[in-house]
Amino acid sequence: MNKLLFFSLRMLTGLTLCALSTVMAIKSNLGSSPWDVFHQGLSNVFGITIGQASIIVGLIIVMIVSKLGIKIGIGTLANMLIIGCFIDIIMHINIIPTSNHLFSGVLLIIGSLFANAIGSYLYIGCEMGCGPRDGLMVILVKITSKPVGRIRFFIEIIALITGYLLGGTVGIGTLLTVFGIGYCVQIVYKLFNFNVKGLKHKNIKEGFIFFKACINNNRRATNDI
Repeated sequence: MNKLLFFSLRMLTGLTLCALSTVMAIKSNLGSSPWDVFHQGLSNVFGITIGQASIIVGLIIVMIVSKLGIKIGIGTLANMLIIGCFIDIIMHINIIPTSNHLFSGVLLIIGSLFANAIGSYLYIGCEMGCGPRDGLMVILVKITSKPVGRIRFFIEIIALITGYLLGGTVGIGTLLTVFGIGYCVQIVYKLFNFNVKGLKHKNIKEGFIFFKACINNNRRATNDI
């Protein structure tokens, strides 16, 4: 498979799973994930969609993590824009029914946690730049040398408290996410032997150079046939 196509599909799949994760948590009817409690709070206060709130928050975090040493790459911008847009699209077409039972709601929450963990593994592994929230997680792991699960838990708690104060919806699903997301991330990363400390992300310029090289190599391979 063409390397450029592989990277593009991997990144798009990862970002789609992250967006799907958000919608699954909302549709569980048990309370949104901490970040989405925050996004809901912003949505209530400013009268914007959850997807738009996600994009705005992502932009702010990008500015913060760039100052802390995280490279801003194509993947960072794609995460910030695509996930927010995909959340609104998935919500609009309503492909995931709202749960009316505790059992199905819990299943949606669990599915949301693993969809998020697998999605972050897929697109972060492209080394095209972390998404804003994952970039914050990665830089804090590098700065503190603490386990990724503990850092993720800390970040989620801060987002949850802030979102709740802004009027976001909190429920049992929110608590499951707070205490479960770190473990799910660790499980998935360990399963794929994925170490965020060893990643060498490309900034935007390096990303375009990489894509250009892939295109040129593919052209040469085609001409040689």
